[in-house]
Amino acid sequence: MKRVVLAKLGLDGHDVGVRLIGKHLANAGFEVIYLGKRVATTTIVQVAVQEDADAVGLSCLSGGLGHFASLTVEGLRREGSDVPVLAGGIDEPAEIDRMMAAGVHRHFGPGASMDEIVTAFHEAT
Repeated sequence: MKRVVLAKLGLDGHDVGVRLIGKHLANAGFEVIYLGKRVATTTIVQVAVQEDADAVGLSCLSGGLGHFASLTVEGLRREGSDVPVLAGGIDEPAEIDRMMAAGVHRHFGPGASMDEIVTAFHEAT
């Protein structure tokens, strides 16, 4: 069973979407570890490495997704992990470009379907 770590970044307090994604990933055969809201990137990196995650999913709807997702990828690479990071949420286009350049595997904006997201996790792992 493939293991996915999901977390909310920044000050965003809305986690309905990421919990719904977690449910769909679990129904698709993934083991899901949801870390909750306002999780530090260092915690996400630590858990992903300790749990030998196959993928990390990040969510933020309040801005800062590009910044925090980039920090998460950098932290994982420093720890020697090449686990793919998938991110969903709203940010400025330049910040989305920044996180993609930093190595985020895939970004999902508003309107992404659950099938599209689950398929992307399957393809990434």
